[in-house]
Amino acid sequence: MMLKEKMKAGQKVYGTMLRVSRNPAICYLAKNASLDYVMFDCEHSDYSYESLHDMFIMGNALQLGGLLRVPQLSRDHISRAMDCGAIGAMVPMTDTVEQAEEIVRWSKYAPLGERGYGSGCAHTSYVGGGKHQEIMEHGNRKIISIAQIETKLAVDNSDQIAAVEGIDVLLIGPNDLSISLGFPGDLMNPIELDAIAHVAANCKKHGKFFGLHAGLKLLEKFSDDLSFVMSQTDTDILSEGFSKINTNCRNIE
Repeated sequence: MMLKEKMKAGQKVYGTMLRVSRNPAICYLAKNASLDYVMFDCEHSDYSYESLHDMFIMGNALQLGGLLRVPQLSRDHISRAMDCGAIGAMVPMTDTVEQAEEIVRWSKYAPLGERGYGSGCAHTSYVGGGKHQEIMEHGNRKIISIAQIETKLAVDNSDQIAAVEGIDVLLIGPNDLSISLGFPGDLMNPIELDAIAHVAANCKKHGKFFGLHAGLKLLEKFSDDLSFVMSQTDTDILSEGFSKINTNCRNIE
């Protein structure tokens, strides 16, 4: 079942963000841990499209969703990620309706968007042309277009952003949101919690999925609202693992 189908069926989907993992075997590790997806971070990391292609097609073969946080809003970043096999794209700092509409324009095929059609690429498992309409319709059902909400302006505009046809998920970036609200790093500040709740309510109002990339405390706070759940990064996981090895080994008698 595709990620979007799971969410439409009322299920949560769970994943993490990757910044330093370059070997496609990371997809096996995530799948073995029963994650639903991994998201590769090109806002704060430097993956090449060659590396992303190899990891997206590995994830697709394993039925593990591969998504990309693009470095910025552009046709080049979004459409190329889709053609490399990504099942979704997240655009950071999505503040306005116009930006949300542009996400849809480059991630979805007509009639929802203006994504260019290319057959025989990773997103079609290298199957050639001849089934344009079928491929386009399947692509629009599969692709997850995500507006990342990270500023006060985005929160204020979240009702209109959630109303944009073709936007599937509004996902909170709590760290940047706390900075925008004036209390960097205080993620449980009542003002931040109210802002997150406001976005969740607008997702529900417009039938969109609510997402959050956060630690357990914040995820638990909004568990009833969440569909798209993301926690930690590969650097967090590796750091915690290294620290555990160090502590355990030094405690050996």
